[in-house]
Amino acid sequence: MTLTSNIKVSTLMDDGDEMHFCTTCAFSKACQSQGYDKATLRKLHVLVEHIGPIKQGDYIFREGDDFNAIAAVREGTVKTCVFDSDNNEKVLGFFLPGEVIGLNAIHYSKYPCNAVALDNVMLCRFSFPKMALLASNMPGLQAQLFRLLSQDIGKAALLTGDYRADQRTAAFLLTLSRRHAQCGLSASLFYLAMSRTDIANYLRLAPETLSRVFKRFQSDKLIRVLRREIELLDLRALELLALPILRN
Repeated sequence: MTLTSNIKVSTLMDDGDEMHFCTTCAFSKACQSQGYDKATLRKLHVLVEHIGPIKQGDYIFREGDDFNAIAAVREGTVKTCVFDSDNNEKVLGFFLPGEVIGLNAIHYSKYPCNAVALDNVMLCRFSFPKMALLASNMPGLQAQLFRLLSQDIGKAALLTGDYRADQRTAAFLLTLSRRHAQCGLSASLFYLAMSRTDIANYLRLAPETLSRVFKRFQSDKLIRVLRREIELLDLRALELLALPILRN
């Protein structure tokens, strides 16, 4: 299976046109900083396919598939995960609009995990070999690729270490807050497309433990939760809790 297998290629192009990048494009700032727009970047433009909608629960790629592309999330949320020999799932991360999936496949030329749509997802698919060739002639684009790789490694390392459940949960919420802000969304009020079970799995906590932490945070007026909507009420208190993990 490849990144586009069994996925309908959308003809929706309303978030960008021949002259303007999509608002969620992971590479637009790098290109614009070098003085490139779509009129002068037709080489890059033809590398991009708008993919979707991908329905909730559908796989974007599976562990072991040949690596053929990276993809920027244009809309929706994507979960990455692996399964052990007993078919137990381990959640590796969640990707929001403007973030890129598939970067961890570059070294081995195979996708090392599964990517699953958590709601209706739209993607921008980039042919990586052609993008890498183009990046070799565009320092800004090459630097952006390195930044994205660094961010991906940082996310993977975020929750390693012996941290308390409340510290892990606070760090998770703050990281989501910052990532929502980066793509122009509210930093204090957002929708959690991932289930509590998935969040607990990602944080390496029992679901019951996460539930207790959420209830305590609500009781202490740090957050307000309504089903899957969450509002961060006391960012300073959350930052103090998360300080050993986030450190800035």
